[in-house]
Amino acid sequence: MEHFKSYFAGAAGMVSNWSSDEGWADTDLQRYMEQATENAPLFIEAFYGACVSLASDDIHTPDAEMINQILAKHDAGYKIELPDLVVLREQTSIAVEVLPPSLSDQAQNIIQQSLQQSQEYLTAGQYRQAVQEILWLLETVSTLFQGLTIGTDTVEGKYFNSIADELRTHQKGTTLERSLTWAKTLHGYLSSPTGGGVRHGANLRADFSMQENEARLFCNLIRSYISFLLAEHVRLTRSN
Repeated sequence: MEHFKSYFAGAAGMVSNWSSDEGWADTDLQRYMEQATENAPLFIEAFYGACVSLASDDIHTPDAEMINQILAKHDAGYKIELPDLVVLREQTSIAVEVLPPSLSDQAQNIIQQSLQQSQEYLTAGQYRQAVQEILWLLETVSTLFQGLTIGTDTVEGKYFNSIADELRTHQKGTTLERSLTWAKTLHGYLSSPTGGGVRHGANLRADFSMQENEARLFCNLIRSYISFLLAEHVRLTRSN
């Protein structure tokens, strides 16, 4: 249980600590798994990775074929085709909710134009550009929180990471804190030359091509974060 806890905690953007006894290990594992269900690809990856790791220690675990049978039985929409996790049905783009009327016309236009540009890149098969555009929009939307007063504190950061860290500090124990942890993890991966390589350049010695299913996953995740941040901005502004 401790072995699987470490994998599912990572998928949920959390850190696994050793449980005091078997009962707590079971409870903690259930909690991490429930948190990880919010992102199906990461959940599947966590389970498969944990199984492969145990198999290397000569412990019998479900292989990719058995996992695929379970995924197919429940129509999960994913299939493991090593080394990839393949989307079996076309994923539609997640819509960003109606923009808050409190935003200026200029801000409204910037957001709408960037969303449209990212979608056009996806349609044209320019997958890296699609992700790059939506990642830029996430960074841009985060600047709405600059100068916002939360309790007795004011958000002073100027860039995505610093703004996210301040909001997490001021909103501990909330969904906003957790979602920003996930968003920062995704942002860091996509920015890294050894990850998505869409912001700071890619490692030319590695295969830095991006597939359609990867691009749609990244774009949809970031769109959901943008939609949530816009709603949270309205909530925090009204609470002031």
